[in-house]
Amino acid sequence: MELWQLDNTRTRSISAENPTGAPGQGGRATTGTGAHAARFLGVGWKVSPSILLDDGETATLADISGPGVVRHIWLTTDRGALHDIFLRMSWDNAAEPAIELPVGYFFCNGWGELALVSSEMVVVGPAGGLNSYWPMPFREHATITLENRSGRTVPVYYQVTYTEEDVPATAGYLHTQWSRRNPLGHPAIHTVLDTVPGPGRYVGTFLAMQPNAPGWWGEGEFKFYLDGDTDFPTICGTGTEDYFGGAWNFDIDGTYRMYSAPYVGLVQVLPPDEIYQQDQQFGMYRWHARDPICFDCDLRVTVQALGWQGDAYLPLENADIASTAWWYQTSR
Repeated sequence: MELWQLDNTRTRSISAENPTGAPGQGGRATTGTGAHAARFLGVGWKVSPSILLDDGETATLADISGPGVVRHIWLTTDRGALHDIFLRMSWDNAAEPAIELPVGYFFCNGWGELALVSSEMVVVGPAGGLNSYWPMPFREHATITLENRSGRTVPVYYQVTYTEEDVPATAGYLHTQWSRRNPLGHPAIHTVLDTVPGPGRYVGTFLAMQPNAPGWWGEGEFKFYLDGDTDFPTICGTGTEDYFGGAWNFDIDGTYRMYSAPYVGLVQVLPPDEIYQQDQQFGMYRWHARDPICFDCDLRVTVQALGWQGDAYLPLENADIASTAWWYQTSR
């Protein structure tokens, strides 16, 4: 999408102030969560900036007719409920959602404290502003919902910006797969992406890990099994920290160093002032926006949970590992 290219594309945006995204329909609410604050100002003055989502309730944030491309999603809610609110997205009336996971894991937040992220695809701002810049094409219909399982009512502020435009036949649909194993068990291998059909492109990984063993924990290799690979992969990395753009254990002078760059980052170390402790928690992302993993028939992705003890590798069978995988594929 070239910024200078002028064509027939039109931008629309859905929020609590314009639930349908229709032209000229923003800011018309007469009731809403801001009605009391706006009582001296009237219509058009932030009367409906958010919704309240009750426990057990599912809210439809966006219900969009295509063709089009979701360009940006911003939302914020109770920061203590990021693992208890489930985000779902469906494309073109598919029977099952293509995206279904706790909302925190979609925004690279896998632990109880907020992690700030400054990347091209995901940005998490101070106090909990959650932003996604993944382009999400659809041809007929797109639905985005949130389900609250937190046990309490939570506020949800949101904005879904999309373009009305033609979608080429070669466009894939964005999918995610979320999984968590605690403890990991034997063998100490975590499946980031179970086998999915092609053609497609793998475009991102978020990994949250608690090693539950003292010492260095990131020796494990990422492996991409492409197009019929069985016992051995086509793409094999050299270590966990290497895959996420780091090196030599993520530490300098005995201290972990966090970073957040356009395509790679170590955004969470809890607690941040310790090193090689078994109960520490880590969050990392890598976006394959510039180096997508392209496959024709099928793809499976794994990572070894591998530490270091003495002068030998140590499988981390007691580790707590969760991951999110992002990829595009032709099927919904």
